[in-house]
Amino acid sequence: MKENAEKVTFAGNPVTLVGDEIKVGQKAPEFTVVGADLSPVKLSDYAGKVVVIAVYPSIDTGVCAAQNRRFNAEADKLGDAVVLSVSCDLPFAQKRFCGAEGLDNIVTLSDHRDTDFGLKYGYLIKELRLLARGTVIIDKDGTIKYVEFVSEITNEPDYDSALKVVKELL
Repeated sequence: MKENAEKVTFAGNPVTLVGDEIKVGQKAPEFTVVGADLSPVKLSDYAGKVVVIAVYPSIDTGVCAAQNRRFNAEADKLGDAVVLSVSCDLPFAQKRFCGAEGLDNIVTLSDHRDTDFGLKYGYLIKELRLLARGTVIIDKDGTIKYVEFVSEITNEPDYDSALKVVKELL
């Protein structure tokens, strides 16, 4: 298993990312995560759409909450794109948060069971069994067009750069 201890920090301390780091231009690897109703959800379920994957460590932190609020607000303006909000939180926590916040434009998905997404995309934090923060954008043909690993996990992603790519793909 590949490891990278130089890519991101958490509160200033290096953490180790485990898995295959994805790159712009490659075909998006298939992954299976868990939906809000505990059913398996695959990337291929969204074939033919522009897919924005908003990756974050835990819904119960301020920065992660802000990230989900922002992508929920933007998702309403993105037409034929879907925003998948992926973390290792249990689906119950994701559903509770989105219900309390009125977030209904994003699709919350949990990688807690097998960390399939985290390992195939290189976002799994070895020391915490959480996902690092970032954004992945996949075009309608399944090619990765944008990848961000936020270098300091306590910072928000670069929304403007990600949204610019999405709008170019629509």
